[in-house]
Amino acid sequence: MDRLVKADVKEVELVFIKGQKSSITFTLTNLMHTMSVAVSLYTKKPSFFSFNKPFSIIPPLSSSSYTLLSQPSDQPPLTNPPDAITVKTTMVPLGKVNHDDTRRRFSKPGPHIFKDATLPISFLGPQVIEHLISSNTQISDTDFFFNKAISGCSGNQLTVLLQSAAVSGKADLVRTLIDHGGDVNHKESNGRSLISLAVEAGNLDVFNVLISSGCEIDNSVDHVFHYAAAINRVDLMDALFRAYKNTDSIDSVDFNGRTPIHISAIHGCTQVIRFCLSVGASPEALDVDKCTPLHLAAKGGHLDTVECLLEASNYSKYALNKQGKTAFMLAIENDRSNVYGSLHLDDALSRAARIGDVNGIKSCIDEGANVNGKDQNGWTPLHRAAFKGKMEGVRALLGYGGEVNVFDKNGYTPLHCAVEAGHVEVTLLLIGHGAKANLKCQRYGYGGWFEI
Repeated sequence: MDRLVKADVKEVELVFIKGQKSSITFTLTNLMHTMSVAVSLYTKKPSFFSFNKPFSIIPPLSSSSYTLLSQPSDQPPLTNPPDAITVKTTMVPLGKVNHDDTRRRFSKPGPHIFKDATLPISFLGPQVIEHLISSNTQISDTDFFFNKAISGCSGNQLTVLLQSAAVSGKADLVRTLIDHGGDVNHKESNGRSLISLAVEAGNLDVFNVLISSGCEIDNSVDHVFHYAAAINRVDLMDALFRAYKNTDSIDSVDFNGRTPIHISAIHGCTQVIRFCLSVGASPEALDVDKCTPLHLAAKGGHLDTVECLLEASNYSKYALNKQGKTAFMLAIENDRSNVYGSLHLDDALSRAARIGDVNGIKSCIDEGANVNGKDQNGWTPLHRAAFKGKMEGVRALLGYGGEVNVFDKNGYTPLHCAVEAGHVEVTLLLIGHGAKANLKCQRYGYGGWFEI
């Protein structure tokens, strides 16, 4: 005979509830026609699992029920391989034996002991899935535990779990929940979609799963481009742009009237701004406070972002918000001295160079102005001082590293400006500092620089 008893299940399934005991009842049947059978039950974790009857006697052809109990725990005790109930048996020829005799009988190995069954223990329910989603530790065979746990969940529970999974970045788990009945178009209490959660968390793989599964967004509450902009994720911006194929979305506004470029400016996300500009977004959009993105970048002191926005818009530098303040004024209020030069000091330096104000030139440069910064026409301060014949101003600018052979947009150097205006002394001074008298004038056209 291969075994003395038969179990009514092939495995036992416990619904795990955090902090509570779990229990499951199963039945063993004595297959012997004339002899009673003693039964011993145990697991690998006797401190966690227990039985109402660890030792018992089953009369011939009779059945007996057993209850497996698990201790309260903060997380399901998932192991690979999973724990199991081992069922051992031995025949009781006289039909009766006390518990002490039964224990002694099972404590001695030998041919009289039968191993009749091994019943794996599985944990079911949403709290098991929550643990698998949130766990930072990689558990072997996660899919096995996940698929087991799902069988103990309702459709509504799977849908709720999708929210956590969308944030987790575990795209395979998201797909499994959807495949088993989770509603991909479930909304948060505030109306946001699962795609909003995935984008806000920066999970591109989850986003792709949701898109392929038919997840939809509501533009009035799902400010997905703004979420991607806030974390400087060009890849997500590009994926969103391709998925929704709507150029208007790149200039969509949130509840504060801010576009994705505004959000990028707040966080100093220059890469996203460049992407938005490349697909047609406006760098001069105004929020509810009439702030341009440049206002917000200047307030935060994000130099790279400030310079990127200045390249895209000459107007923004002079735009006034609702309080009548420029981006430069906001930078001063917030002590963002690193952006002063780009926003204002370069302009002040150009004015000082134009009138030959040596003290003004020195002050601006000492405060951070770029001695070789160019205006909208490509003129540096040295171009202006040379054209106006301001000898001492030219001398001061050269002393601070002003470049003598730099071209403006029309291909003119400071030397060209001095010669054209007839300032002989300035011309000689520039030549003495390396200006090339025979440097050919160049102009910039669609094909690049060319000589004339």
